[in-house]
Amino acid sequence: MQNAVNALMSPEVVVVDAREAGEGFDARFSASAREYRYVIDTAPVADPFTVRYVWHRPRPLAMGRMREAAHHLVGEHDFASFCRHPGPGKPTVRDLRRLSVARDGSRVTLGLHANAFLHQMVRAIVGTLVLVGDGKLEPDEVQGILEARRRPVIATLAPARGLTLERVVYGTRGR
Repeated sequence: MQNAVNALMSPEVVVVDAREAGEGFDARFSASAREYRYVIDTAPVADPFTVRYVWHRPRPLAMGRMREAAHHLVGEHDFASFCRHPGPGKPTVRDLRRLSVARDGSRVTLGLHANAFLHQMVRAIVGTLVLVGDGKLEPDEVQGILEARRRPVIATLAPARGLTLERVVYGTRGR
């Protein structure tokens, strides 16, 4: 199965491990965690080899401010301000276990690990942190946005092209 899927979908989608699932397994609802990576390229000129997979925005970002703002989002919170509303009665509480902001040359990489994500949640978090990195929001304002439980007027969604689902975790390893 692993070889067959990789032969059809590689290199964009790769299966690194495959096993028979038990009765009642659901690929979406049985997951204990998910990890996303978002890459921003701040170089003056876009790299033609990676521009389809990163958000190229040729302006520097204040990494310390972004990291400070990120601290407000880690933990179990209601992320209604950072998603497309899922509909009446649908929960918007998630446990964001890790949110890292790192620079490597002109590349800024955000790593997010949570029990689950809401629709557009990663892109809304990245867009908000970029506003902080640009000086358009103060790091402490992120706490207020989170507590408001509604998408703010200043909200910016990062484009989808920088987003990658890195891993889906099953079992207790993802906690």
